[in-house]
Amino acid sequence: MDTFTDRQKEIIDVSIEIIAEKGIQQLTIKNISKSMGISEPAIYRHFNGKIDILLAILSHFKKNSHIISAKIISNTTSSIKKIESIFINHFKQFAANPALAAVIFSEEIFQNDKRLAEQVNLIMQLNQNMIIKIIEEGQQNNEIRNDIPEKRLSIIIMGALRLIVAKWRLSKYSFDLEQEGAALWNSIKKVIVQQAVSE
Repeated sequence: MDTFTDRQKEIIDVSIEIIAEKGIQQLTIKNISKSMGISEPAIYRHFNGKIDILLAILSHFKKNSHIISAKIISNTTSSIKKIESIFINHFKQFAANPALAAVIFSEEIFQNDKRLAEQVNLIMQLNQNMIIKIIEEGQQNNEIRNDIPEKRLSIIIMGALRLIVAKWRLSKYSFDLEQEGAALWNSIKKVIVQQAVSE
């Protein structure tokens, strides 16, 4: 589902607020209806249940990420700059909306629902494929080192992003995610940039 009614968007927004304030375990139809001041059956008229709301949140995130990433990729800047923009943009999105990180990185929930697991896996695969494509372009242009396969480099980049966001969440958002993300990117860049061969 990529298009939502106004009421569905309202339910999604309230659900994100509940996750941000109370944690994903507190996302229940009862809590959503209470926050919105409407009955539980009114929620069920728009979504079949909590899982469908979570799927809608993931769909919303995937759509927004795709739009932003497509703009970055169409830019004529260097491959390194493209990866940096995508990397930093993810930190900006999560910093502005911590609940998204809670949904996307909640493995315990996905283990219990195949649809959620598939949606998160699809988002991760799309992101990795995009990074791999940019890395391949950078290797061909001699911007990015080619002694490490593009798939391995993409795992280094995405794994680092995932780890820092997880630490941020577990620390109850105790540090500036965008600042740490920028510092982390500077280190990753040193690892992946093609070094000039000395004579």
